[in-house]
Amino acid sequence: MAQQGGYGNRRDNRGGGRGGRERDATPTIDTGGIDLKSISPELFDDVARRAARTVAGNRKSNKPTQLRKFYDEIVMWETKVAMHPDRFDDYLPFIRMLNAKVAYAKGRNNLVDENYVEMMNHCLRQVDSDRTMRVFKLFMEAFMGFYKLERPKD
Repeated sequence: MAQQGGYGNRRDNRGGGRGGRERDATPTIDTGGIDLKSISPELFDDVARRAARTVAGNRKSNKPTQLRKFYDEIVMWETKVAMHPDRFDDYLPFIRMLNAKVAYAKGRNNLVDENYVEMMNHCLRQVDSDRTMRVFKLFMEAFMGFYKLERPKD
């Protein structure tokens, strides 16, 4: 007998899990240790290493050239802020616009994945001064170094 149409009556055999959706094998990033206001000794080491390992785990997304573009923009904004700390409030909307650029990259054929989007969003929410901007840049520098270790051939 044919199934009647209607929401909730269809079976989806694409995989297990809730709602019939396949579960992604990529682990979810833990941003709990990324605190740009109270720098722990592990921030630029273990925390950055774990974040890089998680983001690098998705081989279909998060290509080094794409991540490097975002890192280069972070460096550019940190340099501007360092040269003109009095203009930080003027720069902040453009710094936070990185969230929109990362979201666009996610929406554009998954150039970045949800883990990278979440990490950037978590960090950018904390940027509220020239000091936190510098710490954000340093965290991303450490992240990129560990990321290259995880994906040396890309």
